[in-house]
This record gives sequence, C-alpha cells and structure tokens, in this order.
Amino acid sequence: MSRRIELIVLIVADGIAVSAATVVQFLARFEWQWFGEPEVFSASLAVVVPPLTVFWVLLFTFFGLYRERYAESRFDELVSLLKVVSIGILLLVFAIYIDALVPGSTRQTIFFYWLAVYVMTATGRTVVRSAQKVLLLRGYGTHQALIVGWSDRVRELYEEVAAYPEAGLNIVGAIRLDEVLEAGPDQRRDEAAVGSGSVALRVRETAIRRGIEALPDLIDDLGIQDVLIALGPEDHPHLLEVLRLCDGKPVTLKLVPDFYSIIGGMARTEHMYGLPLINVLPEPVPAWEKSTKRLLDIIVSSTILLVGMPVWIILALLVVVTSRGPAIYRQKRVGQQGRPFTMYKFRTMRADAEADTGPVWARENDPRYTALGRWLRRTRLDEVPQFVNVLKGDMSLVGPRPERPFFVDQLADDIPLYRRRHRVKPGITGWAQVKWKYDGSLADVRQKVKYDLFYIENMSLRMDFKILFRTIRTALAGKGH
Repeated sequence: MSRRIELIVLIVADGIAVSAATVVQFLARFEWQWFGEPEVFSASLAVVVPPLTVFWVLLFTFFGLYRERYAESRFDELVSLLKVVSIGILLLVFAIYIDALVPGSTRQTIFFYWLAVYVMTATGRTVVRSAQKVLLLRGYGTHQALIVGWSDRVRELYEEVAAYPEAGLNIVGAIRLDEVLEAGPDQRRDEAAVGSGSVALRVRETAIRRGIEALPDLIDDLGIQDVLIALGPEDHPHLLEVLRLCDGKPVTLKLVPDFYSIIGGMARTEHMYGLPLINVLPEPVPAWEKSTKRLLDIIVSSTILLVGMPVWIILALLVVVTSRGPAIYRQKRVGQQGRPFTMYKFRTMRADAEADTGPVWARENDPRYTALGRWLRRTRLDEVPQFVNVLKGDMSLVGPRPERPFFVDQLADDIPLYRRRHRVKPGITGWAQVKWKYDGSLADVRQKVKYDLFYIENMSLRMDFKILFRTIRTALAGKGH
C-alpha cells in the first residue's frame, strides 16, 4: 500500500483499538464490576472515549509510531508500542486518569486498561502489517532499489535480495564499476544478466571516472528509494563518493556488512527478513526529540509573530518608506533533501543589489545595505519573516542556514560532503552562525560546513537550546552581521 494509505489505515486502526479498549475498561469497571463495587461515575462513554482516543493517537505520533517502518520486524514494532503505551498509562495516572476520569481507581483497573490498550492496538497493527506483507509478496508497494558495485558483487547482492521478497526491494537498476575501464569517458548502455534464470536487469555501465557520477541522475530518473552498495573493504574512496553523490537525495543507503569497519558510528546494522544490510546515515535524532523540536518550532514562531505583530508591521512600513522596493524580500533557497523553497526576509539591501553582479554573497559592511537594513542585520530582526517559513515546515528554529541553488551547485563541487547539510531542515540560526563570522571567502564557507556537519552528527534538544541562547545574546548585544 502507498505511504498515504498506510498512514490512514494505521491511524484508523489505532483509533478503533484504543476506543474499544476504553469501552471495555469502562464496562469492566462500572457495569461488570470485575474490580469490586466502584464509586458513582457520572460521565458517559461519549464524553470519555473521544478525548482518550485523541490522546493516544497524538502520543503515538509524538513517539514516531506513524513513521515509515518499511519491511521492519513486526516484533520490534510491538516492543516499541509496549514502551509507548506504558508511558501513556503513566501520564494518565499522574495527570488525568485517577482524579478526573475514574475516581477511586485501583491498581487492578489501571493495569487492566494498560493491557486492554496494548493488546488491542497490537492486534490492529499486526493485522495491518500482515496485510502489508501479503501485498509486498504480490509486488505491491515495493521500494525501488539501485545497486552500486563490482560485477560479481552486483550479481551476488541481487540474488540475495531476490531470495527475500518479504524485504520489499525491487531492483530496477545498477551501476557497475568494472569491465568498462577501457571504454573511456563516454557513457554507454548495456543489457546484463544479473541473477539467474531469465531475469535481466538494465544497467548503465561507464568508467569509474564518470560512471559513478551517473548515480544522482539514476536516482531521479528511476524514482529510487534505496541505494544498495556492493563494494569491498578496499573500496573506501568509492564508498565516500557514493555518500557524497547521495547527500541531499531522499534515499536510504544500505551496504553489505563487510564494509562496517570503515564507517564506524555512521552506520547501524539491521536485518530485513533475514537479509543482512547496514543502514548508513540513519535518522540523527530519536522520534520523540524530532516531534518536540517541531512542536517547539510551532509554539515559538506563532508566539513571536502574533505578540510582535504591531512591531513587524511598523518595521515593514519603515523598510518601504526608507528605500525603494518591497518590504519583504523573497528568495529561492535549498531545503531538506535538496527541495527548493521560498525564504522570506525583511529587505535590507537596495532593490537592484545584484543587477550588475549577479548572485554574490553578502559581506560585513556591504555597501548595498540600506541604513535601516544595516541595523536590521545587526539586530537579526531581518530574519523575523522566516518564522513564517518555520510554521510552513520549510525551516526550523535551529539548523544549517539554507543557501541559494546557484551557490549550492558551486559549493557541492568544491567542498566534500557539502550536500549532507540537506539531511535536516535548515534553520533561522545554527551552530555555524554562533561559532563563525560572516561568509567572506570559500575558506569561511568550508569552516562553517564543518560546524554544520558537527551539528547534524550531534543534534539534540539540549544543543538547540544552547544555540538559541547564544543567538538571543548576540542579537541583544547588537553583534550580528
């Protein structure tokens, strides 16, 4: 099933399950009196069931139980569900359940409700996942996969994937790095038998010098979702090149385990229905931190925009009055997974700032600044309209600063792993902004990329708060550029 249908089915199944669990608990406590004679309970099921159902669905969302768990173990999902249900019961016990919903509740009733919620949601999810598995075995909802590697390893990995249809991987292409070293720089297509029997796979074969560069195009052309890397332990440079080319692409990277020794903390071993692979560059933060970060983005952005609305209107009028041009400057930037979006700022430069030069970086004491714009930059108030970008989900409060596509293409060629910045949402402020000066040269950009990569590998709510505190301190001191 598609991702959208999967999400809808899971939410409906969970909603029905927790509603049924609440009804059963209510009946067992007050109608069947399994736990002794209860106190009088004036609320009806119609009052109790809806808020508890919403509570559970929101809690499951917060802890990432609706994230894509493609071809993962159902047992692992049930273990995760058990943890979240236990946390939910504790929250209800301490915040709502005993005093507001069920006066006089006993430990037996609380345990019974915990068991009812878990058993029913686990049953519903098992049914959904079993249906998904049946669909995968029939070829529905499989992930489009691409193999990169040497000829013998491509064939070996293809046969392994074919032996585990439950993994839901459909190999639709390959980049082979051998047998064409004499072909020169020109690309050529060939039909190669991969696997056994009548199975054939169209591959694009080129010399190593240019062949591996075809990877981004194949990912886009074939709609690739998983890149399977079949290289050997001596192929460290090729692996790094694959990582570089896939940075910023919406794909997962998995490789054969014998390369584990050289990637250390960047990898996590997993088994997909018996198919041993290594997940490269997994999610940098747990699901609950990701949800908390998004919740913080929404609360802070909404508060700043609403509370400061009179001030922002006055600033917009001042921008228009003091210089020719619009109050809000719109510019295309590159966001998470390389997706472009429109970023908003209060205009700080004259309207024709790049008419003669084309795209160029701003610099400290840039003569293109207006008098008001220089002050807006120094106080960071020019960034306020970006809180709209945060509300829309294009940006976060904290993250690597988004760059224009023109500069992204240039910098990606000059700076290794530059596109790795696109693994996370860009931010209004970031570790590089509080640790380094304004971009004045390629050396400055290189240094800021190092700080951005450090942030991505060490993302946490604690670090976000640290960056926000330093940003506020800088803005109040008027030391921004």
